[in-house]
Amino acid sequence: MKTIRLTAAQAAIRYIAAQKNEEGEPFIAGVWAIFGHGNVAGIGEALHAERAAIATFRGHNEQSMAHAAIAYAKQLGRRRAMAVTSSIGPGATNMVTAAALAHVNRLPVLFMPGDVFAGRGPDPVLQQVEDFSDGTVSANDCFRPVSRYFDRIARPEHLLTALPRAFRVMTDPADCGPVTLAFCQDVQAEAHDWPEDFFAERIWRRRRPRPDETELAAAVEAIRAASRPVIVAGGGVYYAGASEALKAFAEKHRIPVVETQAGKSALPFDHPLNLGPVGVTGASSANAMCEEADLVFGVGTRFQDFTTGSWALFKNPARRLLALNVQPYDGYKHGALPLVADAAVGLELLSRALGGWQAAGADPALKERWFAAADAVTAPPSADDNALPTDMQVIGAVQRAAREDTVVMCAAGTMPGELHKLWKAGRPGSYHMEYGYSCMGYEIAGGLGIKMAEPDRDVVVMVGDGSYMMMNSELATAVMMGVKITVVITDNRGYGCINRLQMATGGAEFNNLLDHAHHVNPAHIDFVAHAASMGAEARKAGSIAELEQVLADARNADGPFVVVVDTDPYPSTEAGGYWWDVAVPEVSGRVQVNAARARYEAALKERS
Repeated sequence: MKTIRLTAAQAAIRYIAAQKNEEGEPFIAGVWAIFGHGNVAGIGEALHAERAAIATFRGHNEQSMAHAAIAYAKQLGRRRAMAVTSSIGPGATNMVTAAALAHVNRLPVLFMPGDVFAGRGPDPVLQQVEDFSDGTVSANDCFRPVSRYFDRIARPEHLLTALPRAFRVMTDPADCGPVTLAFCQDVQAEAHDWPEDFFAERIWRRRRPRPDETELAAAVEAIRAASRPVIVAGGGVYYAGASEALKAFAEKHRIPVVETQAGKSALPFDHPLNLGPVGVTGASSANAMCEEADLVFGVGTRFQDFTTGSWALFKNPARRLLALNVQPYDGYKHGALPLVADAAVGLELLSRALGGWQAAGADPALKERWFAAADAVTAPPSADDNALPTDMQVIGAVQRAAREDTVVMCAAGTMPGELHKLWKAGRPGSYHMEYGYSCMGYEIAGGLGIKMAEPDRDVVVMVGDGSYMMMNSELATAVMMGVKITVVITDNRGYGCINRLQMATGGAEFNNLLDHAHHVNPAHIDFVAHAASMGAEARKAGSIAELEQVLADARNADGPFVVVVDTDPYPSTEAGGYWWDVAVPEVSGRVQVNAARARYEAALKERS
C-alpha cells in the first residue's frame, strides 16, 4: 500500500477537495474561515497549501459566514455545500446558531471548529471550557444536538472513518444536515502516513429511494377515495428537483397545490392549480381549500405549525394525511399515511398507478379573489398620500422592479409573512426564505451565499432594521469580494412584527419598538451612512415612487447596493392568514390580556 505523509489538517483538506457531486463538481465549493490560535497553524496552513484546489473565503463573523455557506447550499438544492472553520471558544460557539439553522432546514454544511489539545499538556488552554465532572467536554459539545453527525478528531487516523461518514450525511437526502468535526488543535499538526487511495476522487450521487409497494398501493387507494384532495408542496420538492414532476402530477390529476415557505416557487404563481401560500401566512384561496380537504397530501414538507395553522387548518372531520417524504420521521407525523420515497420518483410512480383518475380541480374564483386582495395592498399609494409606506407597498415596488432572473430572499421579522402571502414567484429558486429557524441576521450573509451559488441571478435581500442591526458585517465581505446584491432595508424603528404580536395577545407595547424600549437618548440610526461606511453604494428612498427609481438605478451598480426606506410598523395584510398557537397568560392585571386569553381558549376548543 502506497502512503503519503501529511498532517491531519493537510489530509482533511486534501480529502475534502477530492469529493465530487454527480455533476463532477467539487461538493465542497469553498471554505469560510476566521483563523485563531485553534486553527490557524493547522487548518490555516493546509488551506494555503491547497488553495489551487479549494477556495478560502474570509468572513467577519463566524455565524454569518456560516449563514452564507448554508444559503449557498440551499440555493443549489443541496447539490453543493461549503465548509466553515473557526478557532476554539467563542469562534466555535458563534457557529452553533448557524448549525441549528442548518439542522432545522435539513441543509448540508461542514463545520470544522478547532478544539482543545487531545494530549492535554497545556490544559486549560486559552478559551477552554472546563467541565468539573467530565474531562472530555469542550465548548464544541454544544454542536452535538444541532449536528446530524458529530465527531471529535482526537487522533489523525480518526479522519479515515470520520470524513466518509461526514460526506455520507451531507449527501444523503434523508439524513442531510450539518456535520461537525471538532478538530483538536494539536492533532491538526500531527503527521501520519496516509493511504494514497484515501485521496482518490469520489463521486457522491444523489440517492432517489423508490417507495415500498405496500405504501404506494395504500397511497393510491387514499387518493382515489378522496373527493377534495390538496397537495401541500414543501422544500423537499425543490431539493429533489421535482418541480416538473409536481406540475405534471397536479395537471394530470387536477389536484390543487398550496405552498409552504420552503416550497414557494415549486409551481409558478400564475399556474391555475397553484392556490398560493398556505397556513398562518397563507392566502385565503389556499386556506379555504385546505379547510375543506378530505385528503391533505404533503410532498416534501415537515408540516411546521405555520403550515398547518398549529394543526387547526385542516378542519374536515373526514380528513386524512398522506406524506410523501424521503425521511421516514416526516412521513409518519400526526398519524399520516407514509409514502417514504424521493419526491420526483414518488410522484411519477403514483401518477402511473392512478392512471386517468382526476379530482374536481379548484374553483378559479378563489384565486381571483386572493389576487385582487393582494394586488390592492401592494399597489403604489396615490401621489398625495403622505403616510409612511407599508411593508406591503415596499414588496409591490420590489416586485415591479424584479426581473425574470430575480431571487428575493429574507429570513425573519415582518417580511417573511408578507412575502409568503404577496410575492409572485415565477420559477423554482426565485424565492429563498429561511423560515424553519426564522433566524434574524441570516439575510445579508444569505444573500451573499445565494449570489455566490448563482452569480448570474439578480439577488434582492429584504431585511428589517432589527435584523440589519443584529448582523450586517458580511456586507463588507460582499464589497471586498465584489459580489453584487441589492439590499432593501425597511426601517420601522424596531421589531415591528413582534410588537404587533405583543399587542394581539393583549400586551402593552413594550421593549420592541425603539421608542418603547428603555432609552435616555432617542435612537436615530443612519443606515445609509452605515452601509456606505462599509463600501456599499447606499441611498435613502423617501417614498414608494423614489424606491422604484432607486431600485432601477441599482441595476447599474457594480457592487452591493443598499436602499433604505422608512415604513409604518403597524399595518399588515388583513386578507388571508390563519390562527397561530401563541399561549396567552391565564392571569393578568390587563383587561386586554384577559380578553385575548378568552379568544385563545375559544380557538383551542375549536381546534380540538
